[in-house]
Order: sequence, then C-alpha cells, then structure tokens
Amino acid sequence: MLKNRVFVNYFDALSCAGLNERELWQNILNQKSGIKMHSDFLPDAKAAIGKIDSAASFKELLLDFAQNAFMQSGTEPKDCVLFAGSSVGGMQNTEKKLQEGADFSDIDPNFHTIETIKNTLNLRFSFKENFAFSTACTSSANALGFAYECIKKGVYERALVIGADALSLTTVCGFNALGILSDTICAPFCHTSGGMNVAEGLGLLILSNIKTENAVEILGVGYSSDAYHMTHPKPDGKGAFEAMKAALKNAALDASQIDYINAHGTGTKANDTTEAEAIVSLFGKTPYISSSKNIIGHTLGAAGAIEAIITCKAITQGVIPPNGAIEQSINEECDFALYPIKREINFAMSNSFAFGGNNTSLVFGKIL
Repeated sequence: MLKNRVFVNYFDALSCAGLNERELWQNILNQKSGIKMHSDFLPDAKAAIGKIDSAASFKELLLDFAQNAFMQSGTEPKDCVLFAGSSVGGMQNTEKKLQEGADFSDIDPNFHTIETIKNTLNLRFSFKENFAFSTACTSSANALGFAYECIKKGVYERALVIGADALSLTTVCGFNALGILSDTICAPFCHTSGGMNVAEGLGLLILSNIKTENAVEILGVGYSSDAYHMTHPKPDGKGAFEAMKAALKNAALDASQIDYINAHGTGTKANDTTEAEAIVSLFGKTPYISSSKNIIGHTLGAAGAIEAIITCKAITQGVIPPNGAIEQSINEECDFALYPIKREINFAMSNSFAFGGNNTSLVFGKIL
C-alpha cells in the first residue's frame, strides 16, 4: 500500500472573530472575542453567540470563500475531491422558508439535509468526487481525517476539506434546552465557565501529496466512539484518551513529542473535565494546552476544520495561542497557555469531540 506524505498547502477561516485566517489569528493572540449578546434567537432571553459580521447570506459567503481559495492557491476544482463536514446542514434555509409562510412541500431536501454544503458547492464547481460528513461537532475533523487517509493511501492526490455551519434557531434553542448555553463569553477549562457559546463559521484546507512553501504536514489521525450517552461524554475521558492515543500511534510519535494541544475545550463542565482528565492520563506532564472557543465560539461541524487551521497557524508562526484567563483551573495538572508563548512547535494535536461519544484527534507537524 502506498504511503504518501500529506500536506496542508492552503487554509483559510471565516468566523465571528475574523473574515479570514489572519484576522482570526490576531484576535486569538490579542484575546479579542467575536462573541456578542443576541436577543433574536431565544424568546425573552439573551445569549452570547458567535455570528459572522457580514450582510451576505451564508450561501454567498460559502461560495465566495471557496472561489477565493481556488484563486489564491492556484488550485483547480476539477483536480480536487471535496470532503465537506457539517452538523446543521441546511437547517437555516428551511427555517427561513417556513417563517416566510412556505409549506413543507416547498422545502428542497437537497438544501436541507447534511449534504447541503456539498450540494451548494457543486452548483458552482466541478469536483473530481465529493463526500459529505455529519457527525455533530466532529464533522469536519472526520472529513479532514478521511481526506488524509485517502491521500496517504494513494486513493486521491488532492483534496478540498471544508467545515461549515450556519446559526439556526433549532440549534440555539436545542443547546439552550440542554442547559449548557452561556449568557456570557465562555471560559474553557475554568470552574466558573457558564457553558458554551454556539457560533457559525467556515474552515477550508487544501491537502495534497506534494508540499508547497509554508506547508504543514498531517502526520496522523485517531478515532474512537465510547457511545456512553447521547449528549454526555464518558466521565473518565476514556473516549478522548483512545482517540488521542490512536492519533499518536498513527503518527508514530510518543506523547512526549507533542508541543501543543489545541483542545476541544467547549467551556462546559462535562467536556472540559473529561478532556483534561484524558490529556493528563495520556501525557502525564502535559504539553501546552489551549482552546480558542472563547474567541470564536463553538462552530459545531466547522470546529474541526477551523481549529485544525489554528493548530497549523501555531506551527507556522511558532506561537502557542492563549486559552484565556482561568480563575480556577478545572485540572491543576494541565499546563494551560494563559498568554501567547513564542516557541518552536514541531508537533501539535487538535481535538474534536461530539455527541454520541464520537471523538477525533489529528496530529500535525512542522516540515523538518
């Protein structure tokens, strides 16, 4: 079986904290959050939510975002296989039509289901092949992992991986019903965090078996499924532990070689306690850890792609991005980066965990 190397040759992100990856990175380093209070999602209540600051529709943003990526990278869509990850799909399209008085029979299922992102992109671009992934908050991490495996094994040579989720009433109200939606900016890995911030975003990466200048290498991926509960992770962190362990094995690295972990870090007690416990169990003396969800919010199915980009940015810039202030750490054995730390990063991991106990960890490396 072929063993190609897999490189991230281009990436870009669009979120409440920046309309491109450069703005996003600076706002993370400066701890300038894009999360704001909104009163138009919950009846008689405000919620801290991450909404993209643009008058354009999400469909327009998605198509323009992809078009710009092809132009900037010099990549042809026909040479790429599309791997699209989304948790919400086209739910916001359906909501809008129903609010305007449309009947259920007026809803086009091609732009309602989880394949909406893939179908929308296929309206404009002709890809070699395309796939859609929807595994809740690991959607685009799994899309990225599968794309990596396909290129590694010689099935494909080039891939466009995109994670995309737009805000919808159904999503916001659903998380509110679970009692984990915060009315303030979340504080990952802090005992005083009031919960998570739902957000929307787009993350895009172009992968190839041939590296270009300033590329980052994908070295491994690990998956697990603890199937403990529909919405709650296994309290002992076993699922997260197994995903990270598998990713290290796939990358042929020891835990001691990881310089930085971009944590899933949602700001909820359920996630943060179990993830921290899993990291300590696997790594012992932990590498630097941080979550960016206090800046970008939880972008759901787009989180894996966007946070993989943040991890790649950390490697290329040689800076550990900060987690934000922690008044009282949820785990004193973890080495959380509370401010930007300038240092060489040879190997880094990015975690994505989701409902149903499905977990994905990706390992990235500096081109040495």
